[in-house]
Amino acid sequence: MRKLKHEEIQARQGELSQTPRVPISILLDNVRSLHNVGAIFRIADGAGVEKIWLCGITGYPPDQQISKTALDAEQSVPWEHHKSAVDTVKALKAKGVQIVALEQCRHSVSYFDFEIKPPVCLIMGNEVGGVSDELVALADAAVEIPMLGIKNSLNVSVACGIVVFCFREQLLKKD
Repeated sequence: MRKLKHEEIQARQGELSQTPRVPISILLDNVRSLHNVGAIFRIADGAGVEKIWLCGITGYPPDQQISKTALDAEQSVPWEHHKSAVDTVKALKAKGVQIVALEQCRHSVSYFDFEIKPPVCLIMGNEVGGVSDELVALADAAVEIPMLGIKNSLNVSVACGIVVFCFREQLLKKD
C-alpha cells in the first residue's frame, strides 16, 4: 500500500466533478462561526451534497474566513442565503423534502438507525442553542449522535460530517 501523490488525487477530481450529487441538502440556521460554515462547505463537497441553505445570521460567501476553511468548496457546492430558516423549511417541505433536525429531542433516534427518505434536508442549528424549537416543530424527524462522555454535544461541523456521510452511505447502498 502507498499513499497517493498529489497529482494522482488531482487527476481524480475531474472524474469526481462529473459524479451526480446525492439528494441531501444541509440547512444551517444561525451558525455563528465562519470556520464552521467553511468546514461544512468542505463536508458537503466531499459527500456530494446537492445544496447548502445558509439562513439567519449564518455567514455566506464571498467571505475570506469561509474560503480559508472551505478551500474553495464554496465555489463547487450550490448554496443560497435566506433570512428565514422557517420559510425555507416550509418551502422545502412543500416540495416533498424530508426535513431532519440534528438535535437531542424527546423522540430523536440515533442517526445510524434512522432511514432517510430522499430528498432529505438536514438542519444544523446554532453552536450554543442548537436547532430552534420552531424548526424542530417543523421537522419530520430528529436524529442525534449518541454521546457517552460527560459532554452532550459535538462541534456543529464535526456533527454535520458524521451524519451527512452516514446518510450518503445509506443512499449509495440503496442504488
